[in-house]
Amino acid sequence: MPELPLSDPLQRVESELKKCVKCGTCRVNCPAFTAFQREPAVARGKIALAQHILKGDLPLDDATYAAMSRCLLCGGCVEKCPNDVPTDEIVIAARESLAQRRGLTTFHKAVGTVIKNRKLMIFGAKAARFLGPLFFKKVPATSGLRLRFPVPFVGNKRHIPAIARKPFLERHPEVIPGEPGKPRIVYFVGCMTNFVYTETAEAALALFRHLGCTVIIPKEQQCCGLPGMSGGDLNTVRELAEKNLAQLEKYEADYITTACATCGGALSRLYPLVVGKRNPELAARIKAVADKTVDATVLLQKLGLNPQETGGGPAIRVTYHDPCHLRTHGITKPPREMLQGVTGVDLAEMEGAGNCCGLGGTFNVYHYDSSMSINAIKSKAILATGAAAVVTGCPGCMMQLSDGLKQHGSRTQVLHTLEILARGIRK
Repeated sequence: MPELPLSDPLQRVESELKKCVKCGTCRVNCPAFTAFQREPAVARGKIALAQHILKGDLPLDDATYAAMSRCLLCGGCVEKCPNDVPTDEIVIAARESLAQRRGLTTFHKAVGTVIKNRKLMIFGAKAARFLGPLFFKKVPATSGLRLRFPVPFVGNKRHIPAIARKPFLERHPEVIPGEPGKPRIVYFVGCMTNFVYTETAEAALALFRHLGCTVIIPKEQQCCGLPGMSGGDLNTVRELAEKNLAQLEKYEADYITTACATCGGALSRLYPLVVGKRNPELAARIKAVADKTVDATVLLQKLGLNPQETGGGPAIRVTYHDPCHLRTHGITKPPREMLQGVTGVDLAEMEGAGNCCGLGGTFNVYHYDSSMSINAIKSKAILATGAAAVVTGCPGCMMQLSDGLKQHGSRTQVLHTLEILARGIRK
């Protein structure tokens, strides 16, 4: 049995483990349990596993690793837990502990290598676009891209969005001056928005410029690190956090914003949790960044954006999906209020709008079929509204929702909230 590492991450959450009374409330609110229907998939099962890992009386084999990977970190169990057990924090610690004892998987080693190297990421994105016709085929019926043959960790079932012709960070200067006396905004773009959903980034820029804000887009900003966290590679998360801190602190600014719910969750909660708590020297800096970080839609509402002025466009019926990283921060009303303020937008609520879409970072890679079984429930709820588009605030959710809808043969659009808010001025 591998020995307990010095300063094992699970030791830091040992008191939290004891809060769980195994009541089972988490079963009702766990998408992973819905998919797997097995006790190790639910929160209390993972807490029991974590307790045994900490004691050292459980084989650290593939079965243990797989069981701990069956969590989307959606926070649904945390929200409903009567004892306030932070299961997501416990799972993060358990994954880091397993990585320390067993080493990272081949896949997560590759993920860490890529997300720590911005030049490699840019090269990979451009190569993927250039070689796209060789590896991908268009699917006219659903207007998606599909791999011509299976690829490790990806398969060939999923519909994949196209890489943008030019990354957003290469399109604009670092500082775009606004009107005197108006807020200064540092924009954290995020990888998916930079390389794939650039129209979301352009909408964000257009909306803040409409308000007269100075927009600062640090050129050397890095991946937020969440993909590394999924596999227990917290060292990569901490390395990226320090690099991003340096970029976000470069300029005096009133706010730090992002249009990616996942990145916002990293800046406002993950960095304080896995970096600030363990590095007192960085804690104050991380808190200062976290305190300034505001979701783009929330910030636009706070700054007084009038959706009637910026929305425009033809009438459209939409439904809204709550990203987990916004829902768990209590951000559910502002996006809906802003959408309802756009002339011609008919917002139809779907059943289970706050339920996870099934992405869960690399959960979607390791457990694709289960991920899509969770997503199928979401797709059916979207289609039941009769909406022409489903709107959300997370590029990761956009990719997952799009994949699910296209596998249902639907032409329903998947859009970011900011795209609806900026239709008028973008046009």
